[in-house]
Amino acid sequence: MNRFTFQFNEIKAAYAAEPNPTIEARLERIGRIEKMVKANEEKLCKALIADFGNRDPIESGLVEFQGIYQACAYTRKNLKEWMRPVQIETPFYMGGSEAWVESQSIGVVGIMSTWNYPVRLALLPAIAAIAAGNRVWLKPSERSSRTSGFLASLIQEYFHPSEFCVTTGGSDIAEQFAELPFAHLFFTGSELTGKKVMRAAATNLTPVTLELGGKSPAIIDHSAKLKDVAASIVYGKLLNGGQTCIAPDYILIEQSLQDAFIRELQTAARKQFGGTKQLTGPIDDAQLKNWDSLLNDAIERKAKVITLLDSSSTGTRRFEPVALIDIPENARILNEEIFGPILPIITVPNCAAAIEYINSRPHPLALYWFGKDKKNLRQVLDQTRSGGVTINDVFLHAAVESLPFGGVGSSGMGKYHGKAGFDTFSYQKSILEVRGLLGTNFMKGTKPAHPPYSKKTERLLKYLK
Repeated sequence: MNRFTFQFNEIKAAYAAEPNPTIEARLERIGRIEKMVKANEEKLCKALIADFGNRDPIESGLVEFQGIYQACAYTRKNLKEWMRPVQIETPFYMGGSEAWVESQSIGVVGIMSTWNYPVRLALLPAIAAIAAGNRVWLKPSERSSRTSGFLASLIQEYFHPSEFCVTTGGSDIAEQFAELPFAHLFFTGSELTGKKVMRAAATNLTPVTLELGGKSPAIIDHSAKLKDVAASIVYGKLLNGGQTCIAPDYILIEQSLQDAFIRELQTAARKQFGGTKQLTGPIDDAQLKNWDSLLNDAIERKAKVITLLDSSSTGTRRFEPVALIDIPENARILNEEIFGPILPIITVPNCAAAIEYINSRPHPLALYWFGKDKKNLRQVLDQTRSGGVTINDVFLHAAVESLPFGGVGSSGMGKYHGKAGFDTFSYQKSILEVRGLLGTNFMKGTKPAHPPYSKKTERLLKYLK
């Protein structure tokens, strides 16, 4: 028995001693997460700066902490309602029988979080799992090693290991972690790693939620106001240095609008990120090398580079944000997730062509549409498949705690946020209490169908048709 198996059994035993924690116990644990983050915001910001090389503390407050506070508040407000049994209609031939569904905790939940938002993406699924009455074991990413290590120390300070446990380490630790017989395994990361996690979980038939990524398009309709669109796109593409799973990956726009849009894009970039300290750096040298490789490949294939900022970025790992036009279809930048401050701009003749382009590729995690033409919008919504959609802005569908968040196809499976997260980490138990008509034994349950079969049974069959 390795140390992980022993540790897992200890957490499982603690869960077995309290399989149905009260609403007060659940909210108290969620409250500890909230207190933990609030009391350590400044230190967490310093750890994030150390990991990214440069990251404005205000940006960390917006993208890391606010989502956690929102999830805690929304759960506090709604948990009592989520825990209530749901009455279900019964067929008339069951007399006075009553049916309902109860949400029950499932056990020990494993969470494998990623590095781009190392606080938010570790704690949001943990809040949902605890709200559902479970114990949590977290494996944060080793790429954000300083933040992951500090977060682990905080969790160990605020929680007993049998309530909320943390294990740090590299890919070898992650492989062992994914093979544990969790009641549910929640993974955020790349499609490639997600496949490995799913294979490991299959050994124990562990249900999985996979929050992956992909190439999220932004469609700019002919009816859009380009100045407003550019401001939103720049924010979505350069926030966190472009290292966001739902960042606009590429633009689809009509040829006649391209030049005007590029001018607005440059103006918006210089206005929002002209002070270089606002631009978050790559998480590590490997990330920077990948950006350079994607960009150089596009340049070698004769793509045209459009610089977005006048000033150089700060930090130990520097990369200047750019847009690309005239990109050949075989360029890597059009076929791999970018996860960085490079924005391909692709021209299409019309809305139908934009839809065709999107549908020729794997389903994206997010889709963005800009414009006023409701007919074209309806066409895009009806004819494309994506994890979520924001209209006339970026990201915000993921910031609404009451909206389920997740992918479709290669961008992921399963949902969380709000009640969707509670349901993901709960077992919906179906229950039927059998009663006769008006409290009598007449037509009670299976009684009318009991052998020996007779003409009465035949009449019953005809009656039920």
